[in-house]
Amino acid sequence: MPDLEQRDNPYNVTQASRIYFLPNLMTAGNLFCGFVAVIKCIQARLMTDAGEYAAAHVGLTALELYTQAVWCILLAVVFDSLDGRLARLGGRTSLFGAEFDSLADVVSFGVAPALMVFFLILAPRGEYQWFRELGWFIAFIYLLCGAVRLARFNVITNPLLHRAEAESNKDFVGLPIPAAAGTVASLVLLLIALAERERDLRQWSLGLPFLLMLVSFLMVSTIRYPSFKELNWETKARLRNFVLALVGICLVIALQKIAFFFLFLGYIAYGLFAHYQRGVRHAQMRALRRKVVKMREEKSE
Repeated sequence: MPDLEQRDNPYNVTQASRIYFLPNLMTAGNLFCGFVAVIKCIQARLMTDAGEYAAAHVGLTALELYTQAVWCILLAVVFDSLDGRLARLGGRTSLFGAEFDSLADVVSFGVAPALMVFFLILAPRGEYQWFRELGWFIAFIYLLCGAVRLARFNVITNPLLHRAEAESNKDFVGLPIPAAAGTVASLVLLLIALAERERDLRQWSLGLPFLLMLVSFLMVSTIRYPSFKELNWETKARLRNFVLALVGICLVIALQKIAFFFLFLGYIAYGLFAHYQRGVRHAQMRALRRKVVKMREEKSE
């Protein structure tokens, strides 16, 4: 019996350091996509500089390489959503897997998007040179908030942490870093699509630093976002919801360069709206409690 308890204890050395193949393979895929995205961003910058690298790769353009980086980040989001789900479905969670996942997320959803936005928008070669003075700092703020978000997530999900029942729901506290990275990457994809239609990329991209600061704030905020952890093979849905989901998936596939951005933006807006609704309900409850207390005091007099 003591041996069984030791094996079930997540802080047992053997259990904590156990590497389960399939979940950690997804995490490795996440890290690989992030690493490739970083390489593509560096290659795109070299193409912009028009040096030896650009001369050796005449058929490539910087926008094509940035597009490849975006798809790598979005693919990393898919891998990240699979690793934890596979671990939970198979009962194969471990502290090693949680830490490995966070380290991979820092690269794929922290370094890669920050580097991409810095090279493409925040450190321009031509106009808007004032971006150059602040660009590195804005990109670092995003990376810093993403790292803090991951560290906080590891703390509040620690098995030794005693949580009240009210705190043990399935929502994320703060915007998840994959959603933040997906928002930034999908906006870059949208801007590249506009540039391909001979529209001025710089004018549209002026809003990107502000979006970067917004998602940075949301990552370290206490605004709750749905985690969809309850969704599994046994989840039931009404026919109408099932049809709407299929239509939504078809629209995302058909309008990839536009739909992904609005999909992530809708996720952000949902969290903000739900947070506002909770605030209104709490304010109404406080007002009602004050009214009840006042009525009781009047009756006692």
